[in-house]
Amino acid sequence: MTDPIRTFKEQLNTWGIQKTPFVFLVDYLAEKPLAWRVDHIDSTAIRYNLNGFTNVIGSKSDLPENILFQKSPVAFSEYQKKFDHVISNLRAGNSFLVNLSAPTPIQTNLSLADIFEHSDAPYRFWKKDHFVCFSPEIFIKIKEGKFISSFPMKGTIDAALPDAQNLILSDPKESAEHATIVDLIRNDLSMVADKVWVERYRYIDRINTNDKVLLQVSSEIAGILPENFNGEYGDLIMKLLPAGSITGAPKPSTQRIISEAEEYERGYYTGIMGYFDGVNFESSVMIRYIETQNGNLIFKSGGGITASSQAIHEYQEIIDKVYLPIRHASEIMH
Repeated sequence: MTDPIRTFKEQLNTWGIQKTPFVFLVDYLAEKPLAWRVDHIDSTAIRYNLNGFTNVIGSKSDLPENILFQKSPVAFSEYQKKFDHVISNLRAGNSFLVNLSAPTPIQTNLSLADIFEHSDAPYRFWKKDHFVCFSPEIFIKIKEGKFISSFPMKGTIDAALPDAQNLILSDPKESAEHATIVDLIRNDLSMVADKVWVERYRYIDRINTNDKVLLQVSSEIAGILPENFNGEYGDLIMKLLPAGSITGAPKPSTQRIISEAEEYERGYYTGIMGYFDGVNFESSVMIRYIETQNGNLIFKSGGGITASSQAIHEYQEIIDKVYLPIRHASEIMH
């Protein structure tokens, strides 16, 4: 029986060594990874625009005059049960940080292809009849096969709140959460790089949504790959998964807590998507993700929980992260 993980790693290693451009996906549990040579991709089934590396050519389709977007979040009482399970594990010392997510049914008069095409997001992927992802978060970049960097995104706030930037940067819970992830990613990169350092710590990104602007806090961790690295991207990427920003620390026990609390399958949500252009490698964490399920649309979103988190604030964060990143917010009906 074919081992999908082994096949995936061997494909990426071979293409990387041969400097053959490719595109790939890895699901959250790394059970169904997919990879395609760029010259073999059918754009009627797979479309991507990964920070400008794209197979989409031509003008955009027209959007409806009025865009419908409605979300039906899980009840707070149901979220509270999941949250309480996480908190009990945090207080027991089984984890320092847990990324708790939830599925939100949505309704829209846009197709997944429309959302892919018009999303204002740097990393976008569309898989026909399956999902669309429009992510703002970089996972790792590798330049010229030598310099590696990761950009964990942890901490979100409504930009309309008074003094929002200072509010989130000075919040002790947010500071502790971010420090935990930076430390985790630094340790992860140390598994594949000879030298690792923090290049930038807690800088602000602005994310445009259909009804508000969000501020998100990121850091940049950088490193230098070993001299003998020759493009074995399959081996490298699998050593780093799952992404620390969408699991927590430590990873093994935190993933167990996530499974117990969430009670649903993430699938490709919080997995990784990326490309190799023959010289440079770039990847993104698959957050901001809409999936089809039995003819319905499900938006999956989450946030980091620490022992000092408050359920109502975390609940609001997962709702705020359910949005369409389309510029013309005035045209969208709720």
